[in-house]
Amino acid sequence: MNQDKIKELEEKINEEYNNTVGIVVLKDHQLQYEHYFHEYDQNNYVHVYSVTKSILSILIGIAIDKGYIQNVHQKVLDFFPKYQVKKKELTIQNITIEHLLTMSAPYKYKDSPISYIKYFKSKDYLKSTLDLLGGKDAIGKFRYTPIIGPDILSGILVKATGQSVFDFATENLLKPLDITVEKNIVLKSAKEQMAFNESTTISGWVTDSQGLNTGAWGLTLSPIDMAKIGQLYLNDGQWEGQQIVSSKWLTESTQEHSEWEENHLKYGYLWWIINEDERACAAMGDGGNVIYFNKQKNLVVSIASLFIPEAKDRITLIQEYIEPLFE
Repeated sequence: MNQDKIKELEEKINEEYNNTVGIVVLKDHQLQYEHYFHEYDQNNYVHVYSVTKSILSILIGIAIDKGYIQNVHQKVLDFFPKYQVKKKELTIQNITIEHLLTMSAPYKYKDSPISYIKYFKSKDYLKSTLDLLGGKDAIGKFRYTPIIGPDILSGILVKATGQSVFDFATENLLKPLDITVEKNIVLKSAKEQMAFNESTTISGWVTDSQGLNTGAWGLTLSPIDMAKIGQLYLNDGQWEGQQIVSSKWLTESTQEHSEWEENHLKYGYLWWIINEDERACAAMGDGGNVIYFNKQKNLVVSIASLFIPEAKDRITLIQEYIEPLFE
């Protein structure tokens, strides 16, 4: 590595991406760069926000591999036979797992703080989300739902496997990769949630009061843990001789299935498609939390950050300033 260029990179991060906690770069299966900022280190964990969605995508793939779920075309309501559908809301009966994975399911809510406040005040995230599923919009049209939606996938995992999402993830993904997520966390107030968001010492996964792990947010990871997830994709789902998730699922989940047209962003199964030709994809969370992998370049970059509003785009940072240093 060119140490002068590395120094320039770190100066740029300190000046323009100052909420960054840590960065890890893996190239050709080897650790090439690991650096922490503001007195943090490899023992710190951050709330990775929507990166949680991409972890959930892997778990759905594992559940399909193991036969707990038939395929992505199964209807959502197959897993919730007791859920009462109103006569005027029959659209919900045709929504599948794939629609949830591709953010192409319709919802009966506006993108407003009021909707999110109601969600966070709910004691049952799954029911509150199911109640919002459906509506007048067409099935199949991309609609990014950053909070509401993925909890249904968490509920499906519980119904299909008979385990909590935390236990299923620990057994089938986290423990085999030696990723530490210590406990379930219940946040009882807005104050506790704010403290959780700002903490770098809590290791866990948020649940609602019913014990359902959040699907869209709520997981804490270290930069090294995040990099392992990216490396799993470069390894075609293998880790130390064990097939964690099928290569078929990884390929399918990182192909374009929908598009956020107004932002020109292509979407797989809860993964953003960055460059189709290079098989480059990313899990992205608020504040600048990213797991990025580039299959062609055999490169993984993970960035852990503390939340700030309107954080600068980390994909630009990766592609323009980090990738060129490790080619």
